[in-house]
Amino acid sequence: MVISRGGPGLRRANDPPLLILTSLAEGPKHGHALAKDIADFAGVSLGPGALYGAITRLEERGLIEALAADDRRRPYRLTAAGQTALSDAVAEMQRLAEVGATRLGLPTRPEGATLRPGFA
Repeated sequence: MVISRGGPGLRRANDPPLLILTSLAEGPKHGHALAKDIADFAGVSLGPGALYGAITRLEERGLIEALAADDRRRPYRLTAAGQTALSDAVAEMQRLAEVGATRLGLPTRPEGATLRPGFA
């Protein structure tokens, strides 16, 4: 998957930037909360280097922004560009999943149906 907005795209479902954007779609979080949320919903454990490296790249691309520090923790939130990038990535993954399901003879979503949280 390639997202054309803001430079190099998000390429796979376990890509740290994509996981961070997905986590922040729920609301602002600091680094430790991001890592815990990502481990919970994706089963992916991001080490500090991968997590903060991806955070830096997302900030540079304007997809997330840091908020005022709370104690020693610095929370981050999605920007409008980050919401668009995540929306585009999710739509592309849905299209890919539908093609794969069709080719395997599995049921697909009816046209125009939306996914419920927690269901594919």
